[in-house]
Amino acid sequence: MAVAYASDAILNNVEGIGTVLMYTVSVGVCAYNEGKNIGACLESLAQQQLRGFEVIEIIAVSSGSTDDTDEVIKGFEAKDHRIRLSRQEKREGKNSAINLFMSLSKGDILVLANADNRLAPGALQALLDPFEDEEVGVTGGHPVPVNGKDSVVGFAVNMLWDMHHRVALAYPKVGELMAFRRLDQRLPTCTQSDEDIIRMELEKKGFSTVYAPQAIVHNKGPEHLRDFVKQRTRVNIGEKYMKRLFDHQVPTWDSRLLFQAYISFLKDNKGSLTKALAAMGLEAYARVYATVYVALDKGDKAVWQQVSSTKDLGKV
Repeated sequence: MAVAYASDAILNNVEGIGTVLMYTVSVGVCAYNEGKNIGACLESLAQQQLRGFEVIEIIAVSSGSTDDTDEVIKGFEAKDHRIRLSRQEKREGKNSAINLFMSLSKGDILVLANADNRLAPGALQALLDPFEDEEVGVTGGHPVPVNGKDSVVGFAVNMLWDMHHRVALAYPKVGELMAFRRLDQRLPTCTQSDEDIIRMELEKKGFSTVYAPQAIVHNKGPEHLRDFVKQRTRVNIGEKYMKRLFDHQVPTWDSRLLFQAYISFLKDNKGSLTKALAAMGLEAYARVYATVYVALDKGDKAVWQQVSSTKDLGKV
């Protein structure tokens, strides 16, 4: 199989199979004060077993971290030759960190993982398998939160990601964990929607986007009402600016897809109608706020204040 976009791929001869193409993979982990989480993230990446793909490097970009993030990365760097620290002295936003990662990376396929996420066994293989089709340009993983469902906020977090999953099954949604072919262009640093911009640019080049539901990555949503609204408001602002600046609509703003996902979710959670309505009300507030904010053009932000209650994933 000849793939023009994988010029550095390795050709291996497997007995009984013949010559197969092995893609090289570079993984980027962007971090700011993630000392509590990045060790578990790096460990989950380093332990992934792959067939047909080879992780040649894991580049951890620490953007102005003031905690022990850099020391944790250096500890892994000493044990695994693939892992290395790249430090930005100033925090300039995730897109800036991704630009640095892309400029340093050598792989045919690039993977972006969040420092506060943890990949399940087999997740990376599931994320990369679709690239055997040379028309695939982007893949997205399946985030599964560790939050409990007893509180309204915990239920809202789980409902949000469950609905993302249902929407993505109908129309691929990229976020949290993603892989993509080399883009060879810088991301704008005045905005925050990195995954949507990457997807948009590769789709312009004729590539397709695939959702990989088996590529499970564990994350943690906010624990408090204020943090939930804060996080959802800023995410929605970024997605609304994608529409304003690039005329690109994120799938989770498609009312038809949202309605179908919500009805499907309610059918599977019949005993939680009150919590589901409350969660939808919180998301509706965040979306209305974001819509007004962008209509007034108050400006997207490249650097946001961390939501502290999401920054301790704990044991999965």
